[in-house]
Amino acid sequence: MKCPYCGFAQDRVVDSRESKEADSIRRRRECESCQKRFTTYERIDEIPYMVVKKDGRRERFDRQKVLAGIIQSCQKRSVSAAQMESIVDQVEAFVVDSPERERTTSSVGELIMARLKDIDTVAYIRFASVYRDFKDVREFKAELEELLSGKHPAKS
Repeated sequence: MKCPYCGFAQDRVVDSRESKEADSIRRRRECESCQKRFTTYERIDEIPYMVVKKDGRRERFDRQKVLAGIIQSCQKRSVSAAQMESIVDQVEAFVVDSPERERTTSSVGELIMARLKDIDTVAYIRFASVYRDFKDVREFKAELEELLSGKHPAKS
């Protein structure tokens, strides 16, 4: 913390206490160079993690929304709740690790598809059909042929 009076970078904390609203911590500091005191406030970072939609809109990252999409894709498949939860954990970590506090929905969707492809190819195809928004049967067939050609490991 730089001293607001002399710009020196070393100080010591003289007193710390919670604010009246309990949403920040008030610290009295003393500069080690000029011995003047000043006050700082620490607050929890409340900026949400965001996803950028295909049309450019930004939306808060919603863990439940991701889980709901995965559950829908894995209906009547032998994918355990723990496996689905693991995918959601990986997606959340991916979004949180972003230095800009946001990721594109396309990068999130690709990550989910990669994980589903390793677990269950039918769940992968279900998710891909919604995520990639296949316009007709040809696009769907092309994805299946790519999967069957051996470019992807076949698991189900």
